[in-house]
Amino acid sequence: MDDKPFRFPGCGFAVYENVCGSWLVFSRDDGCFLVNPFSGTTVTLPALSSVRLRPPNAVAKYKWSDVGTAKCPYITWMHINDSEKLHITKLIMCSSNLVAALVGIGHTSQILMCQPGALSWSVRAYNQCKDFQDMSFYQGKLYTVAKDENLLMVNISQDHSTGDPQVSRIGQVIKGDSPPWYSRVFEDNSKAYKKLYLVESCGMLLMVRRTIWCQVPEPGGDDKVMAGKNEFEVFEADFEHSRWVKVLTLGDDQVLFLGRRCSRSMSVSQYGLPGDCIFFLDDDEDNCLEYAYDEENSSFGVYSMRFRSIHSGDPNISWKRCAEMYLAVWLFPEDR
Repeated sequence: MDDKPFRFPGCGFAVYENVCGSWLVFSRDDGCFLVNPFSGTTVTLPALSSVRLRPPNAVAKYKWSDVGTAKCPYITWMHINDSEKLHITKLIMCSSNLVAALVGIGHTSQILMCQPGALSWSVRAYNQCKDFQDMSFYQGKLYTVAKDENLLMVNISQDHSTGDPQVSRIGQVIKGDSPPWYSRVFEDNSKAYKKLYLVESCGMLLMVRRTIWCQVPEPGGDDKVMAGKNEFEVFEADFEHSRWVKVLTLGDDQVLFLGRRCSRSMSVSQYGLPGDCIFFLDDDEDNCLEYAYDEENSSFGVYSMRFRSIHSGDPNISWKRCAEMYLAVWLFPEDR
């Protein structure tokens, strides 16, 4: 495996918004588009301002200030669709005629879908927006996981008038069992924050629970919440019994490349790399930061499932943070 830095010639990719496998995702006022920097291929997608509502006459029935009350118990797409902070948090090219995306603000997002080259996205306007953590297209079906660790399956139908894909129903297939102590501040002023990832590996759908232990300032203090050590737990989706089953090993030749925007499982025996590891990035969204990092610490690490320990990455590459650094992402050639 060549560990030298590789640069795409003549490409200015500093303003990409997201990543999907081998595609970089860009969003502009006049439309979104995907660019494959390996092949130079481009795919156009609708602008986030061009969304086909279902039902077509949907309106925001209540004001944002009413959200959380008996009058309006939850947020819908109609509450967030005009926000300047609206952005794509996850995008999947499911097939040649289906693109699915999580689009929202902060921790709140909704599921949109379209065909490549279409003029508009489709959304169920009155569905509840959730803190969707990740999404995966697994064995021909679309799944998403929310902060409560419930695994949801997204049923897709076709618009009879346009032929475009649309969400027909979202159903729960696994009920999560999230530890209750994530909202607690412990006596030593530590607090755990959680991130969830979905990734297919060796025919299984895995959920990775990543815990970031942070130090909370004393009451009344001006210090920031500072991120500390990471811990990882891996669970397999047991569809037959509708439950998550803890996994203790990924396999001697398997590794997970874990990222909020894109994750991938790979066999690494041909590269002479150790298996049973998780390569992870600090992948927080810019508009929903809950804690800060020590800039002296690395933004990348490797977690060993076997030894339950973390070590830093390639010593030949600088992973230190700086104010100008855009957080790294995983980008995979099509044959990987």
